[in-house]
Amino acid sequence: MKQVKPVRVIAITSGKGGVGKTNLAVNLGVSLAKSGRKVALLDADMGLANVDILLGMHPKFNISHVLKGQKTLAEITEVGPEGLLVIPASSGLQHMSELNNIEQAAIVHAFSDLNQGLDVLIVDTAAGISGSVVNFARACQEVMVVVCDEPTSLTDAYAFIKLLNRDYGLFQFHILANMVQSPQQGQSLFNKLNKVTDRYLDVALSYAGAIPFDEYLRKSVQKQTAVVEAFPHSKSAQAFKAVAQRVNTWPVRAQSGGQLEFFVERMIQYETQENAA
Repeated sequence: MKQVKPVRVIAITSGKGGVGKTNLAVNLGVSLAKSGRKVALLDADMGLANVDILLGMHPKFNISHVLKGQKTLAEITEVGPEGLLVIPASSGLQHMSELNNIEQAAIVHAFSDLNQGLDVLIVDTAAGISGSVVNFARACQEVMVVVCDEPTSLTDAYAFIKLLNRDYGLFQFHILANMVQSPQQGQSLFNKLNKVTDRYLDVALSYAGAIPFDEYLRKSVQKQTAVVEAFPHSKSAQAFKAVAQRVNTWPVRAQSGGQLEFFVERMIQYETQENAA
């Protein structure tokens, strides 16, 4: 049987809204694609889906059409800058446990087909600690928590990490500081969070880097273009490139059958457990 290449699956999440999480997911995805990786970005923010808006896309179909058997995953997937594959959001993905066995098998198969040649799947979750967000984070290999220099951001990030650690056994988290005034500020934010988690939780935090506050980032949002495309020499674009380089050094955990298949199967399993509780 042909060996399926393992795919790195990364949840981009945050304890609260307003920290620039989706912008980060988009620019990280494009940066990884620029580095030669085959990348897909799943918009998993069911309430406020806006990956397509940030990239100036107007998708006609989304994941709900796949769940209903009306479209294949390939047919709903939009191609963004540098070949980034964008899977538009749908409220349907939030209720995988309600699908019958045939429908569940169909969505698993759809994501398994997408696995061909893919290196990275980025899952842009909603903000907060709802059941849907927790289940997406648990299903991914890697969890990247975005923070900024606001007390509520660090407090909510800690609460989210605590929930995933104590209730679900997640141990490793990557922390990315956004909208910082200097590299030192980003490192300081990480140190603050790491100090508290070291004292009260059994987790391992790693520093994924920092994205500076940058006027060009705001301009790129207005242009509905990734800053790494619109202003590749800006400070923020260079920072995204550095984060992508760091992500590329993370080891990929190989699992038989292909990582995307396991990602979707875990989503179904966790949704079912939650509904039965």
